[in-house]
Amino acid sequence: MVQSARSLMFRIWYWYISKIDSNAEVTFMNYGYDDPSLKVTLDNEDEPNRYSIQLYHRLASAVDLKDKNIVEVGCGRGGGLAYIAKTFSPSNAIGIDLENRAVNFANNHHNGNGLKYKQGDAQNIPLESNSYDVLLNVESSHRYLDMNKFLSEVTRILKHDGYFLYTDFRYPHEMSALKESLDSMNLTLIEEQRINPNVILALKNDTERRKDLVKRLIPKIFQKTALNFAGVVDSPTYNQILSGDLVYYIYILQKNG
Repeated sequence: MVQSARSLMFRIWYWYISKIDSNAEVTFMNYGYDDPSLKVTLDNEDEPNRYSIQLYHRLASAVDLKDKNIVEVGCGRGGGLAYIAKTFSPSNAIGIDLENRAVNFANNHHNGNGLKYKQGDAQNIPLESNSYDVLLNVESSHRYLDMNKFLSEVTRILKHDGYFLYTDFRYPHEMSALKESLDSMNLTLIEEQRINPNVILALKNDTERRKDLVKRLIPKIFQKTALNFAGVVDSPTYNQILSGDLVYYIYILQKNG
C-alpha cells in the first residue's frame, strides 16, 4: 500500500513538471552526487546540472561503456542518458520511461550520439532478450510496484556478462527485502556503496538553484511540497537522507555468463 501511494505521488509530480516546464529547464530529476575527489569537466550547457550529472557520471564510470549497447530504464526527461551518450561514447543508447510526456520531451530535446527514447513499463520492458551490454536505473525503482518483476526484466534484457548499474533510495526497513531480491537474480555483486553523505553534499551545494526553480515554476500554494520533492536543505526529504531514515545506495552488478 505504501509503495503504491509513493508511486502515485511521484507520477503526479513528474507529470506536473512536464506540464509546466515550457522552457525545458528541468532535464534532470535526481538528488545528485558530490565528492571532492570527483573531477568532472562540464561545458557551459551542462554546468547548471552539475550535481545531478555527477550522479550519472559516478554510476556510468564504474564500467567501460565505449562502443556498448546501453539502455536506461526510467530515463525521465532524458538528460542523464544524453550526458552519458555524449561523454562515454556507447555505440547506441535508448531510454525507456513510463510517462509519454517525458519521452516526447526527451526525443525533442536530446538527439544525436545514437540516442533514442521510447515509452515503456519497467516491469514489462519493450526490448529483446539478451540484447544490451549495460542497463542503468537511476532514482526510479522506488516507484515500481513489483521490484522482482523489474529485476527479472533486467536479467532478461542484459547480454551474458552484461552490467546493471543501479542507484536509488529506500527506507531502512526495505533494504533487506531489496538485497534479497538482488541476491535471488542471476546477478553477481561487483560493488555496493551507501552514498548518503555524497547526496547530502550535492543537495547543500545545489539548494539555491533548486529553490530558484521552484520559485519561478511552481505556484506559491504548491511550493512547500515542491521544495520537499527537490530535497532542499532542511526539507523533510533532505533531513531523512541526512539522518539515514532514507538510505541512498549504489549497486554495480553483472549478469552471470
